[in-house]
Amino acid sequence: MGVGSESRPVAVVGAGVMGTGIATTVLGSGRPVVLVDNDPAALDRAAHTVPLQLRHARLMNAVPADGRPGRLATATSVRELGGVSAVIEAVSEHLATKTAILVEVAGVVGADVPLVTNTSGIPIDELAGALPRPHQLVGTHFMNPAYLIDLVEVIRGPRTGEATMAALRALLAGLRRRAVEVRDSPGFVTSRLLHPMLNDAARLVGDGIATADEVDALMQGCLGHRTGPLRTADLIGLDNLVDSLAALYERTGEQRYRPCEQLTAKVRDGHLGRKSGRGFYDYTEVLS
Repeated sequence: MGVGSESRPVAVVGAGVMGTGIATTVLGSGRPVVLVDNDPAALDRAAHTVPLQLRHARLMNAVPADGRPGRLATATSVRELGGVSAVIEAVSEHLATKTAILVEVAGVVGADVPLVTNTSGIPIDELAGALPRPHQLVGTHFMNPAYLIDLVEVIRGPRTGEATMAALRALLAGLRRRAVEVRDSPGFVTSRLLHPMLNDAARLVGDGIATADEVDALMQGCLGHRTGPLRTADLIGLDNLVDSLAALYERTGEQRYRPCEQLTAKVRDGHLGRKSGRGFYDYTEVLS
């Protein structure tokens, strides 16, 4: 990123759970953010959620307690992104959706602006192939909640340029985020390991072998899993998990990535996890 980049806004495209969390992370570092979504209601929700997340981050010492947060601006079109220092795309885990947005963004911003796709599994080079300047694209996998978890999986595609990598490293350092860089492949490291475990945990519940509480208690108490796989699935969003598993299954053909019926049924019923109020657990009191 060039001279004065720290005073220029970072754009985050997508005001869902991940986009809002990433925006909070950037704002907590004192940097301004332009949050883009074509749904005004999503932007309204984010404007309410971000201050709550900033407060939570301060209480958890995840952002400087005495620091002044950056200014949040919102927009309904990426055409308003001229002058930003970086663009982080955080829309749903669908190749066509991500590609269309990244192509549109590439037509608005300069060649020196890094384009960061936040993805849990779509190979970076699949997305880069549609761009006029493939060297601009790099991948990240922020974990949820992004404003609390300080480690980020970074994925360098075969065509990602060194200037893009340097710009992303500088951005993450400014956000007080540590990075582990891995090679491009479907699911990278974290999703290739985590998502089939969540799929298996859901299958155990569906087969009547154990309840969600029992599965999570065993994984926490015996194997040291911090929250348990099914609470983790609810936090990720069961729709996001199904999309990620389907993308892995499509690209690898491995049966362990095929979303199980227990997950797909919950998604069909609208039980998406914490964000909808119900998944493997009931969160209606939390949301009320």
